[in-house]
Amino acid sequence: MRSKTGAKAHSAEAGEVSDLSRQLLQAQEEERRRITRELHGQKARIQESLALLDRTIDGLRRTIARLSPRVLEELGLITAIRKQAQLLARHTGIHSQLELPEDIGELDSDVQVVVYRSVQEALSNVAKHSHASNFKVKLTFNSSKLALEVEDDGIGFSPRTAQDRGFGLKGMRERATALGGSMNIRSNPGKGTRVRIVFQLEDHGSRSGTGKPLRRASAA
Repeated sequence: MRSKTGAKAHSAEAGEVSDLSRQLLQAQEEERRRITRELHGQKARIQESLALLDRTIDGLRRTIARLSPRVLEELGLITAIRKQAQLLARHTGIHSQLELPEDIGELDSDVQVVVYRSVQEALSNVAKHSHASNFKVKLTFNSSKLALEVEDDGIGFSPRTAQDRGFGLKGMRERATALGGSMNIRSNPGKGTRVRIVFQLEDHGSRSGTGKPLRRASAA
């Protein structure tokens, strides 16, 4: 009797272990399925976000193209920048210094618009806020990089608070970033201001914010 009772108890325990093992395996499988579903959902959300970003950047590029100033078509970028600087100097008495190349070749038209608009905004800030005696516009250009610098010897400011003072820096940065460029601001109260915008050009394989190389405008 004891032997039979012990066998039954052992069999019951084995059954409980087997049931527990099945439950554990089922729980593990369900957890795997849940993780797979979550990863798939995250992947889909990431893809949707990237697609939205691409559409936003494409829209911004089209907006920039529509806002292309006529002066660029009539005078070209270098002469247009020179004219802006001369106008500022004439109306404010602030002395200007220009370091501009004679020719920029067949530079991407969207980049030309962003450079010109950035010069306009930066010089507007010089006139309105800097209390400067001198300002400089410098544009360097070669096969791999274009760099714009607008610098003054005015009162300067704190870049952290400039966004709230109508300096237009956010718009300048967004326009540059949309075409794969970068913008750096160096300023401190009493020490003047320098705005620098850089575009890496396609000859060294750099790409714009849309994931496409910065193209050159056609010669036509």
